[in-house]
Amino acid sequence: MKTYFLFLISIPLSLFSQVKDEKQLPEPFATKSVSNYSNVIGWNDGETPKAPNGFTVTKYADGFENPRWMYVTPNGDILVAESNSNYSIPKQIGATLIGAGGSNNLKHSADVITILRDTDNNGAPDVRETLLTKKEGLNQPFGMLVIDDWLYVANTDAVMRYPYKTGQTKITAIGEKIADLPAGKVNRHWTRNIIANEDNSKIYIAVGSGDNVGEKGMEHEVMKANILVMNPDGSDLEVYASGLRNPVGMDWEPTTQTLWTSVNERDELGDNLVPDYLTSVQEDGYYGWPYSYWGNHFDPRVPIPPNVRLKEAIVPDVDLGSHTASLGLVFYTAESFPKKYKNGAFVVQHGSWNRDIISGYRVVFIPFENGKPTGKPEDFLTGFIVDAKKDEVRGRPVGSVVIPDGAMLITDDTTHHIWRVAYTGK
Repeated sequence: MKTYFLFLISIPLSLFSQVKDEKQLPEPFATKSVSNYSNVIGWNDGETPKAPNGFTVTKYADGFENPRWMYVTPNGDILVAESNSNYSIPKQIGATLIGAGGSNNLKHSADVITILRDTDNNGAPDVRETLLTKKEGLNQPFGMLVIDDWLYVANTDAVMRYPYKTGQTKITAIGEKIADLPAGKVNRHWTRNIIANEDNSKIYIAVGSGDNVGEKGMEHEVMKANILVMNPDGSDLEVYASGLRNPVGMDWEPTTQTLWTSVNERDELGDNLVPDYLTSVQEDGYYGWPYSYWGNHFDPRVPIPPNVRLKEAIVPDVDLGSHTASLGLVFYTAESFPKKYKNGAFVVQHGSWNRDIISGYRVVFIPFENGKPTGKPEDFLTGFIVDAKKDEVRGRPVGSVVIPDGAMLITDDTTHHIWRVAYTGK
């Protein structure tokens, strides 16, 4: 097992000038850092997000409590993790972070996994059951995964597994903890996503940093800001890639089977710093956090400890915009969408809080060919922003999955909806 937090090797810092990085970024603090939380006003009856011509958006399900993440089981059931942070928040931003109608001290995690099933294939679930609760061991659940006869759930502080048979709608067994995950008192980025490789021999775990740039002490960041990897029984937990401030979405690029992730970069350097990004993930790769961003751009707030020589930071693949809070990631491998979307990536942007004019609050599409992105992100699902000048939004999208009929589902955690996006033709 690797026991280090950052990959450190003896490369003189002067060599960072040789990093391949043509991107021109503004200087740190070129604009004032602001706290600008959106005002979530919710959806009126009959309103939906907007998709390109030929697509139809409908409400798939509602009535959740912060639906965050989804997983499609082998038989096509949809698992929905309902979870949130666990701390008090100021009253003036309660509605933003909880949903329309929020109030002071209500930010908490429901700790529920709900199962949805569409037995008549009409585009809406007719079976809805509570699969797991806090009673069975859920603690801010997020990522979910089925391997053989086990359902794996990534809590904020541990990976749990439960005996599971395809098709069951209720689990009463107490979860077995197979691996501890880093949490602690400094746990700003609490989500833990999980994904298995093609033969289910390894499980990968996305763990965000405890704080923005380690300002509360790097002793709180051990094993954080990484993608970890372990065996399905929880053994041999180690760092797979490091320096990823808050990796959330993960998926396999379908033509090369390369792991990709969506990452939230650091805050409080200005309106246009630092870009969130989509990137391929290299084994043993280092992506800069907390010392640098986008390759060789160093954060002036973070001193490099004496006698530390940093490994060269990898430049990310795709700029997703600063402060967009890019979370969900799915490569489209089904057949029902038009050909342009085949094998491309969809990224769900939860939306900014650290920008003068709000950004994100949408789903973007990035075209791919031969395993590589071939264009910039383009709008796919919009309509969440009502008035950017007034910071008004309808909702905040989070996660995405492609379901067996080829449609895509998107969670909207602040208004407690799941949207279904289907291609129905011109």
